[in-house]
Amino acid sequence: MAHFQKKSANTKESIPTSALPDIIFMLLIFFMVVTVLREVELQVQIEFHHAENIEKIDQKRLVSYVYIGPERLGGGQLGDTAVQIDDAIVDDMGAIRQIMYDKLMEQPRLIVSLRVDRNSEFGVITDVQQELRHAGTLRINYSTLRQL
Repeated sequence: MAHFQKKSANTKESIPTSALPDIIFMLLIFFMVVTVLREVELQVQIEFHHAENIEKIDQKRLVSYVYIGPERLGGGQLGDTAVQIDDAIVDDMGAIRQIMYDKLMEQPRLIVSLRVDRNSEFGVITDVQQELRHAGTLRINYSTLRQL
């Protein structure tokens, strides 16, 4: 009886990787171009209070900032106390409730950080706190600087 032997081909089964560095470089450039590092342009002046006992928030993505301070008018002049959320001044206090409620629906573990100027009108701060309470954003933080 004849035994048959299977001939094996002398080819290597490997994936060519010569173009891999080019592909990785193009992906790196793509993500660098499309990524937006966004910073808020302050339209109010903030001079923080100092505190002795402060805690740092580890998860910055859970934080939404509300700025309260005198509005910058241009030419170094300051106006009345204003409220800024994201990049816009909020003219109507009732709008704060809806804006923050929408943010809370997007991020249920939302922390609202109030960045308040030391010379702000207390009535405005109280109004903002009431609107935040009505919106259901009860996790509130006050930003300060560490006292030296």
